Amino acid sequence: MMDGNNISMHRITGSSLHPQPDPAAPRPDTGLVMDARYLDHRPGFGHPESPRRLEAVYALFQDTTMNGRFKEITPPPATRDELLLCHSPAYLDRIAATARHKLSRLTADTRASSGSYLAACLAVGGVITAVKQVVSGELQNAMVLARPPGHHAEVSRAMGFCLFNNVAVGAAFARCVLGLQRVLIIDWDLHHGNGIQHLFEKDPTVFYFSIHQYPLFPGTGLYTETGLGAGEGYTMNIPLNRAFGNGEYITLTRQLLFPLARAFRPDLILVAAGFDTHLRDPMGKMRLTRTGFAALTQMVMACAEETCHGRLVLVLEGGYHRKSLARSIDKVARVLSGTFSVDIDAIAATAKAKLPAAAIRRCAHVHQPRWPELFTEQL
Repeated sequence: MMDGNNISMHRITGSSLHPQPDPAAPRPDTGLVMDARYLDHRPGFGHPESPRRLEAVYALFQDTTMNGRFKEITPPPATRDELLLCHSPAYLDRIAATARHKLSRLTADTRASSGSYLAACLAVGGVITAVKQVVSGELQNAMVLARPPGHHAEVSRAMGFCLFNNVAVGAAFARCVLGLQRVLIIDWDLHHGNGIQHLFEKDPTVFYFSIHQYPLFPGTGLYTETGLGAGEGYTMNIPLNRAFGNGEYITLTRQLLFPLARAFRPDLILVAAGFDTHLRDPMGKMRLTRTGFAALTQMVMACAEETCHGRLVLVLEGGYHRKSLARSIDKVARVLSGTFSVDIDAIAATAKAKLPAAAIRRCAHVHQPRWPELFTEQL
């Protein structure tokens, strides 16, 4: 379990153990983690986090035009020791006990069915498997199409549809077991990932970058939440009001994420990839489209190529308009595989300049003491 800067399992010190890729070697595959058992998490009639979300997504990859583009990965469930990287023993026991009941109410909005514990273990196992294969060079990048989502889950608390913190355990595994020195987590879900932030806010080896709508559930993610103790400055929150679209997101990514990634020099980039910022999603008031998600993916891929040999794993979080979710993931997967691209400059040119400019100035004001060389032009 995370405790400040201490992680309980197999800490490896010194240089990273992962091999450096051969620039002359052929580009490895894009991996897709999929498993029908993710559909066995059934939080009840009318719940937004329905199995039908993934059914719509998985239908994409039955299309013959998608065959051969990806390596499909069937994950093992995460082990107890792996889950203990971020969660308490008592909490694991509580979630495991839900397998004995048809429906368990963990919080007002978070429920578990008899199949949820295994699905949640498989979600974490899918992230760990993707991370291992990307770090080893077996895959260039990967996308984990799993549920339940994870970025709200705390050490000992389910929250916001989330049982285990999939991305956080993946990052802790990369650090503690694989020996990577630095991990960058990008969270573009509509909601702030309070669980990821709290798990790593004292840790300078994991940088958490979140762009989200505010005010909105869970009420965290202010500009001034920048980390604690040794982790001060290694959390960057960009809380946005509403009506930010493709151009604004790309502008913020260019002007904030890219310079920070160059300075931080991660060994791996993980993305908590929510699609509830889509303009048709019922949860929020953002205006991204499938083209915008493709552009964000293309930008993050370029960032990974520049800073960590392209090592990139995207993990599904939110997204509750099923048709928009499926269409957006279609574009993202094609970008990851190198078979589709968008004109980033043209998309950036559509931004309403005042919207990202205000956020950039606020970030510069808050983070300039820790990163003075990155924000001189904005102050």
